[in-house]
Amino acid sequence: MSSLALRGPYWVTVRQYRRTLWLAGAVVVLALAVIGGLRIWDLQTPDVHLEGGFTHPSNDNRGYGTLRMAMEYFSMAMVLLPLLVGAFVAGPLIARELESGTYKLSLTQSISPARWLGSKLRTATAAALATTLLLMTVYALGWARAGGSSRLHWSDRGSYEATGTALLGYVLLAVAVGALVGQLIRRTLVAMAVTGGVVGLVLLILGALRWDFLPVTTITGPAVENASVLAMPEDGLIMGQGLISTFGNRLPGWFCFPEGAPAGACRTDEPIAAQYLDYHPRSHFWPTQLIETGIVLALAALAALALFAAFRVLRARHP
Repeated sequence: MSSLALRGPYWVTVRQYRRTLWLAGAVVVLALAVIGGLRIWDLQTPDVHLEGGFTHPSNDNRGYGTLRMAMEYFSMAMVLLPLLVGAFVAGPLIARELESGTYKLSLTQSISPARWLGSKLRTATAAALATTLLLMTVYALGWARAGGSSRLHWSDRGSYEATGTALLGYVLLAVAVGALVGQLIRRTLVAMAVTGGVVGLVLLILGALRWDFLPVTTITGPAVENASVLAMPEDGLIMGQGLISTFGNRLPGWFCFPEGAPAGACRTDEPIAAQYLDYHPRSHFWPTQLIETGIVLALAALAALALFAAFRVLRARHP
């Protein structure tokens, strides 16, 4: 067991930030207690059986409604998790010690600057990944029941991150960016704000672009008078819908205006050949996750390279 015990700067880091580690553990336990308790409450009311062998939660099932609401808040919290990790690494872990000068005490204990900073980052990375994985496991417990309901679609912000690999990539990016910013700025609050802004910006940009990584699946149908509007395939993510003219142009909007339109026509201003619907099927979830995770890890690697340069600067200042 002694070989497994933390030693040197790792022990110091864990000892120094033990309250933060206990807080992270308490958050996981609290999330498990809430989601687990709501799942138990939900099981007290049987589901309603529908035609075709389907079931649906009863309207009287308050446990299910509360679970859905809790999962919506849980989703938002999971999106914010990388920002919190990055802010902690940049501020209390790195910048505060550089700002106050307390890191010099460690350097007097025969510890090199690279080992001092490396031990902090390895400990923070391990703790952040472990906490994230545990929270994702708790999220999966609630997702198994509430997933697919309103605001908890597989493509929704929060649900998408918490049920795939992308969130782990964002956490690693947050650690790398936080360490780099903390080294460069050396002002606790400023470093936290800058890191949160950078990580948040990456989250927003990739969140806006992720459904452009893969080509959409398109279905078409007739667009004549009294034709039915194309229906979304089950569990898909709609990306666009409209008309296709006889010239091949796509026209957005409702596909038919029966009032005042001549028989057999859909629009009077332009001849229409068909209607279309673009969507991402559920099978696009994991390819999109892996592409986004790869992009985030590449950004984290760039930040790590910049951090290596900061290591060199620190070593030069404190040989």
